[in-house]
Amino acid sequence: MKRIQKQSKMPLKDAGAVNATRWDLFRTLKKTGLPVETGSGGLTKFNRTTRGLYKTHWLDAACVGKSTPEKIFQIDKTVLIVKADGHGSRQMCRVNKFGFPRTTAKSTEKKVKGFQTGDIVKAVVTSGKKVGTYTGRVAVRKSGSFNIKTV
Repeated sequence: MKRIQKQSKMPLKDAGAVNATRWDLFRTLKKTGLPVETGSGGLTKFNRTTRGLYKTHWLDAACVGKSTPEKIFQIDKTVLIVKADGHGSRQMCRVNKFGFPRTTAKSTEKKVKGFQTGDIVKAVVTSGKKVGTYTGRVAVRKSGSFNIKTV
């Protein structure tokens, strides 16, 4: 218990670094001459609740400061999800126990039939056992068959 109490009184060095970065960013933005406004978390919450808005990052950003408009157009639609997928596995081929290549190198082509993993697609299936319309994130395979994870 003493160890926990001792840690609770230690300075928050990470919070200090974040605040220093935040204020440096604020000063840099002010130098551009564009209108920049800040506000407290309490003011942001007050602005959001008095306008009857739900809590999301983009609505919080719209409610910062004293210049928040009385009416904010609120979209009740699903926002698309953006995800960075990187470059995939860097292992170009399998190796044996001595480290020598066991298989041929895999293809470096990322697109299949014009699509790549992560694209948002709408597929209309007109025949077969999976008839219907599907919208979602696609995972491509070199064979040409795709997986669609619906949203």
